[in-house]
Amino acid sequence: MLNDLSFTVDALRAAYAEGVRPESVIDEVFGRLEAVNDPKIFIHLCDRAQLLAEAEALGSFDPAQPLWGIPFAVKDNIDVEGIETTAGCPAYAYVPETDAFVVANLRAAGALMIGKTNLDQFATGLVGVRTPYGAPLNAVDPDIVPGGSSAGSGVVVGHGIVAFSLGTDTAGSGRVPAALNNIVGLKPTLGALSATGVVPACRTIDTVSIFAMTVDDAYTVFATARGFDAADPYSKPLAHQPLSAPTQNIRIGIPSAASIEFFGDGMQEAAFARDVARLTAAGAEVTPIDFEPLYEVARMLYQGAWVAERYTVIQDLLARDANAVHPVTRQIISAAEEMSAADAFRGIYRLADLKRAAEPVLDGVDILCVPSIPTFYTLADLQVDPITPNSNLGAYTNFVNLLDMCGMAVPTAPRGDGRPGSVTLLAQSGEDAAVAALARTLETGCQRTLGATKHTIPIPKPLPPNTSDEIELAVCGAHMTGLPLNWQLTELGGRFARKAETAAAYRFYALAGGPPARPGLVRSDEPGAASIALEIWSLPKTALGAFIESIPAPLGIGSIELSSGSWVKGFLCEASGVKGASEISHLADWRTFLTSESV
Repeated sequence: MLNDLSFTVDALRAAYAEGVRPESVIDEVFGRLEAVNDPKIFIHLCDRAQLLAEAEALGSFDPAQPLWGIPFAVKDNIDVEGIETTAGCPAYAYVPETDAFVVANLRAAGALMIGKTNLDQFATGLVGVRTPYGAPLNAVDPDIVPGGSSAGSGVVVGHGIVAFSLGTDTAGSGRVPAALNNIVGLKPTLGALSATGVVPACRTIDTVSIFAMTVDDAYTVFATARGFDAADPYSKPLAHQPLSAPTQNIRIGIPSAASIEFFGDGMQEAAFARDVARLTAAGAEVTPIDFEPLYEVARMLYQGAWVAERYTVIQDLLARDANAVHPVTRQIISAAEEMSAADAFRGIYRLADLKRAAEPVLDGVDILCVPSIPTFYTLADLQVDPITPNSNLGAYTNFVNLLDMCGMAVPTAPRGDGRPGSVTLLAQSGEDAAVAALARTLETGCQRTLGATKHTIPIPKPLPPNTSDEIELAVCGAHMTGLPLNWQLTELGGRFARKAETAAAYRFYALAGGPPARPGLVRSDEPGAASIALEIWSLPKTALGAFIESIPAPLGIGSIELSSGSWVKGFLCEASGVKGASEISHLADWRTFLTSESV
């Protein structure tokens, strides 16, 4: 029965392989949502009939699509085509004409978008209650704050209603809700996930984040959603790193006894000590370090330049209708009205000084391990003081984006009082795979449930040895899944990443010769150019040379522009090679051509 199924990606894919239909999963999503009975989770819930139609349109189970039929939710500061984006403020709302870059990538991989989730207005807050729509309830304990700003995104995964969700993270909004709802929160390297179609909080240090039940699920979603986006000036062309076993004798830094802070929460202190001991037992070299330089960085986040960044987003709204902004949010952001450009630059200079001071601390370790949150706060605590608990929850999160670090909040065993345990692993830019691999170590053998569900953490599959980076490669013909030359990719360790399309700037040909039949893709600015179907595969860089040696003329590897505006390496054909070929640009898909030839 689906009501007994954990909504992890692996569990859902296994169910689909056994014949379960995504329409049944959609029905189960609505059943679980009804059972939870928290109408504040979603700001917009998609129409059930529409979702069932989308599920039916997926056709037969496609194991090559990593997220085929997987239900997910999106924080309501991220665009979904045709659905109002509010950023938690009705007066700000607009209806986007296209999906955000990351949403488009996930849907292209077969994922089903269920709805837009509640948030602290304009992603300003870590408590999850600064919303005019009413706050969602924490999935684990309704008396505890749900965490913010990605409140609904954390809660909906915590309940097991969807397999994963998208949040955003500027000061910890992708990690604090994870800790409070007993789930994984992945905060990637800045620029790894495009911000196109995302309402910014602080544009220079924002990132989309991912909530999931397990580390593997979070990293699978990350691998699918990522990609360079030329339309986002802060996007970075970072190579994806597959997960591999953690390196031996990894050096882990933790806050020293003099610099760690739990605000009097002895249970949290004991749980953190327990989790650090597990890392030591696994062979890590744990070193206490002075966190004061990092706390100094953290204090910069709500000063000068970064408050002014938040102000740029809602300046016009504040001038037009200040009362439309939540009172606490307005108080925080309006402080920028008293600041000058000189203040902003002083803040930027001060941050540069603090980064330099923090370098010796960070260079001496591979990864930091910190409490995800220093303590817990209840809704009653927030009624007494709406500011201090929010500030305290960011003790170990506020410095991270300012230092361009990546991180992952990972659940651990419950504390002595039953509240969820959680630590966050942090590393320097680009080390997302190393963080995730170590986070899996903490999951292994950890006696905990998935979110607020009854399901226990599954035993993760063994990871391959640490080898090398991968490179994304676009294929459009015989190397596609199930076609005659696909083995040349899989034999070299290639793995399917996602489906995609070229920009509408290519002509497509069925080349003479064969077997096997081969296509030719040629970039063209002449009439007749089209958008051509592709598969994106990830290939180990060490195997690329061997793969290129197998490519006959007139084909070669070049740079291909995708419909998203990003670029990947892939098969192109020399212009001279299309002599005697049949143009099939109008078909736009090699599989369609093969089908038409067989009719």
